[in-house]
Amino acid sequence: MCCISLYDTISIELGVDKTSIVCNSPNVPENDSNLAAIAANIFFKKLDKNENVKILIDKKIPVAAGLGGGSSNAASTLLGLNHYYGSPFSRDELISMGLSIGTDVPFFIFQKPALASGIGEKLEVYQKLEPFKILLIYPGVSVSTSDIYRDFNLGLTKCKKKLRNFLSNEQNFEVDRHLCNDLETVTASRYPDIIKAKEALLYYGARGALMSGSGPTVFGLFSDSDKAQRAHHIISKNNKWELFCADMLI
Repeated sequence: MCCISLYDTISIELGVDKTSIVCNSPNVPENDSNLAAIAANIFFKKLDKNENVKILIDKKIPVAAGLGGGSSNAASTLLGLNHYYGSPFSRDELISMGLSIGTDVPFFIFQKPALASGIGEKLEVYQKLEPFKILLIYPGVSVSTSDIYRDFNLGLTKCKKKLRNFLSNEQNFEVDRHLCNDLETVTASRYPDIIKAKEALLYYGARGALMSGSGPTVFGLFSDSDKAQRAHHIISKNNKWELFCADMLI
């Protein structure tokens, strides 16, 4: 797992009467079901303080896109509050809080490229990534992660065999060998644009392309910025898709 330079911005106001969420995206819940609000409530419960916050989310990551937007917001809320209150909790304690919110939250608290195992809570720093330029294609449809996992047949997984030796920090990342996502077949069967997006990225110079998470966003790995920008310019003519250029944060 690796963070990229596409991110939401979280602002936290304290000293308010009620915990609330304000977001510039109409697709984000502005109530207690928002993961950032859940994170704030868990933090204050652990801190044993009866506090409220107003959380403002400037949304840049597409919603329900397989990019961990809600999870990263929850992690940022925990990290921000912990910093404000003088770091009463260790990183491991914050990761434990994050895991109670969602399986991707610990990674965003970890804040380093990582080999993730278990359900996402076992994280090992990974230092063998090349600084690829990333071009993401969001096909413009929202995907329910729970629906994708419900239709996922564990007996048909292929990535475990492919990635069997990719288990330690000693193994270099190789695009041809290590790009694999068993969920892609499930999501792509519902949304054919995922395959079209992969084909477009590869045709215009990506060294590899893969669906992110449970989808539907597809990312391409480019060896340099010029190739990525050229692909962005050409592929963006498909006005149904949203495209984002980003750097890997390594």
